[in-house]
Formats: sequence, C-alpha cells, structure tokens
Amino acid sequence: MGDNFGIHRGAASGNKRNESENRSQGQILSDFLIQLEDYTPTIPDAVTAYYLQTSGFEASDPRIVRLISIAAQKFISDVANDALQHCKTRTNNSSGGGGSSKNQNKSIKDRKYTLTMEDLAPSLSDYGITVRKAHYFV
Repeated sequence: MGDNFGIHRGAASGNKRNESENRSQGQILSDFLIQLEDYTPTIPDAVTAYYLQTSGFEASDPRIVRLISIAAQKFISDVANDALQHCKTRTNNSSGGGGSSKNQNKSIKDRKYTLTMEDLAPSLSDYGITVRKAHYFV
C-alpha cells in the first residue's frame, strides 16, 4: 500500500489507528489554541469584537474573536500584497527601456512603492470588492 499523501485506509487495524490519529489531532488542536492565546494580532481584539457585535455576531469565547482577528489580518495582508504586485507590474511596464540592465536592476531594488487606489482597486476586485470614486472626485 502506498503513502497516499498521509491518508491510510486499513480495515483490520483501522480502529486503533483512528484512535491514535484522533488523539494526535486533538493534541494538535489544543496546541494551536494555546498558541492562539499567546499571539497578539495586528487588529486588536476589541476592534474585532466591536465590529462583530455591530454585525450581530455574539462570541462568548475570546479565542473565536482572536481567530477572526487573525483571519482579517491575513485578508488585509493578501490584499496589500496583491496591490504591491499590481504596482510593481505597472511601474515596470511604464518605465520601459533605456540604460543598461545592471543599472535598472539596481534601481528596481532601491525603489520605494506607494499604495494608491490605482493599485488597490484591481487587487480588491480580485476578491469581489468593487471600489468606486465618489461622484464629487470625478
């Protein structure tokens, strides 16, 4: 029987194996919960709890609020990273040719990027969020 990417399906010794796997998964979950209590997310728990309450979600366990804070932090990080990639692509396409490749590589490494709506809007649209300018900015 092959490895099957860690999935084992044996009939004879399945009960003993399942019990040991459940214990190990339970230990993994308890270790994760302990780490979750010690981790301080970028978005404070109070801010997350406020927005959860305003949306009608009640969480009696603070670990749930912490988990949602971490998920929100991951989402914001992904959006910001995608916006950075859009910015790099846009600036590389607009800077064209001219000069040696050695000088271009050095200037690309030293370049500082600014988060703009021009880069953020396509990144957010990848996640299904539409951003439009207000009518008085048009």
